[in-house]
Amino acid sequence: MKPPKKLTQPSAAESQEPDFEQELEEVERSLLLLKERYAQVQQDQQQQAQWQQELKHLKQNQHQTPELKAELKRLEKQLEILEINLESQLFSWNTIKRPFWQAVRFGGLGIIIGWILKSCEG
Repeated sequence: MKPPKKLTQPSAAESQEPDFEQELEEVERSLLLLKERYAQVQQDQQQQAQWQQELKHLKQNQHQTPELKAELKRLEKQLEILEINLESQLFSWNTIKRPFWQAVRFGGLGIIIGWILKSCEG
């Protein structure tokens, strides 16, 4: 008679290992994206400073020819687009999703507790 086979269940450390590796890979991807975004922001800020300097120089020019006016409008549009790009990519739904839902959860919890306390009081 053979002894019954024991089913070996993976230990807690073995089952958490793939999760840890996946989380680590996700953190590494996030870090890489953050580094890319930081480099892009620095480049955009340098470009913005350069265009603002050029815009200031063109506005100080006494002879406003149609070509200069067109160049001024072009630079102003490019600066506006660049500012929107800088602002829009600093905050995304993924960066504020967790704090948003925590505020909703705990704010709702506070309202419910307030209603309960008010009903017990009155």
